[in-house]
Amino acid sequence: MKRVPKPVFFIVSILIVVLTLLSLFGFKTTYGDKETVYIKGGNDIRWGIDIRGGVDVTFTPPEGVEATKSQMDAAKEVINSRLVSLNITDSEVYVDYDKYRIIVRFPWKEGETDFDPQAAIEELGDTAVLTFREGHETDDTGAPAGVTAENIIIDGEDVKEAYPYYNQEDQSYGVSLELYDSGKEAFAEATTRLASTKGTISIWMDNTMISYPTVNTPITDGQCQITGNFTAEEATSLANKINSGALPFNLIAENYSTINPTLGLGARDVMLMAGAIAFVVVCVYMIFFFRLPGVVAMFALMGQVAVSIAAISGFFGFMSSFTLTLPGIAGIILGVGMGVDANVITFTRIKEEVCAGKSIDGAIALGYDRAFSAILDGNLTTIITAIILMGSFGPTDSWFAKLLSPLFFMFGASTAGTIYSFGYTLLVSCILNFVFGVTASRLMLQSLSRFKCLRKPYLYGGVKK
Repeated sequence: MKRVPKPVFFIVSILIVVLTLLSLFGFKTTYGDKETVYIKGGNDIRWGIDIRGGVDVTFTPPEGVEATKSQMDAAKEVINSRLVSLNITDSEVYVDYDKYRIIVRFPWKEGETDFDPQAAIEELGDTAVLTFREGHETDDTGAPAGVTAENIIIDGEDVKEAYPYYNQEDQSYGVSLELYDSGKEAFAEATTRLASTKGTISIWMDNTMISYPTVNTPITDGQCQITGNFTAEEATSLANKINSGALPFNLIAENYSTINPTLGLGARDVMLMAGAIAFVVVCVYMIFFFRLPGVVAMFALMGQVAVSIAAISGFFGFMSSFTLTLPGIAGIILGVGMGVDANVITFTRIKEEVCAGKSIDGAIALGYDRAFSAILDGNLTTIITAIILMGSFGPTDSWFAKLLSPLFFMFGASTAGTIYSFGYTLLVSCILNFVFGVTASRLMLQSLSRFKCLRKPYLYGGVKK
């Protein structure tokens, strides 16, 4: 059996302590009024609306209307644009196509004291007003001004369909637009007049300009193409926005809830305090009953919590920050419990082997080897459960939802999105059990066992002589 060098314990434990400090506090510099964040910490976590406070609303078309996928996408674009116009940028909007639902979650704005959630919900659900205007003059607020405000060429009722296309000749994306007969004549007159001067026709959704293409040729047949340096996503988004102005229905708020920021932050603080107390009590328990392995377990659990926080805050550059909710905090705490369970199983086996007369090295090796199957089974079943929760109770466009859609089509975005956070943190914690609860703790314990003063059976659970 290959022995682990003595310094391994100190190297691993120091790395865990440094990782814990960085994940909690991050690393940033301040020069004058400018703050540069190099590593995100706990203060950079995006809190969910059940903590920060906000609005959770589900929109549906009117009763009896079976909206198409393109209409649902267009309605989503309306909501996204209106959220931005309300200066709400930290929001979540996703669609359940099977149940004709659009789920919108947005937090209270910073410093907001008189925000009216009912008025915001009504504004989000109203039918979009789409207009095509001459020129692209705007005032200080971005609303149409001058010639643009006075000259409406056509509106959303004149638009039959807009859809993205790909031009293979010049390998570019664009948007094709088809008009009803009601809008052909006015559009032909305007484009004929503007083509000679290379004028522009701006496209507006409510009072937000979404595009202002240049008129190159007269368009008399009601069919035109909007070209430019579009990506596939940009062309699709523009087509959806144009289609939104042709929606024949308002969105109805099926249900909504609001959460006061004070209540949410209070619940967060209570959970964090409970988790910290539980962590300390567990560490004392592990050290008292398992002695030296308990000290190793303390570092392993510390590393597990640190990386769990890092996986949420955006600590790792290749992972974007994740919205943490109250159930998500519960997922971290439950994951720590799974880590404690793994350590208890392993250290109990080590204690049994020591009491049976095995050498320290042999007891450690047998303890980890014989406990691994039980740890694997317990964590693997929990990982499967976490994946099912993320696929069933998360955004319909997520990887897990697509993976499970053939089996769990009855669930979807219409269910509680906060459970998605619980599944994510639980999944991360279970994976980390193998990294810290199995691998790191084994390396640290085998390293400590190399020191002569630490090779007493009593320190591993044996009877003190």
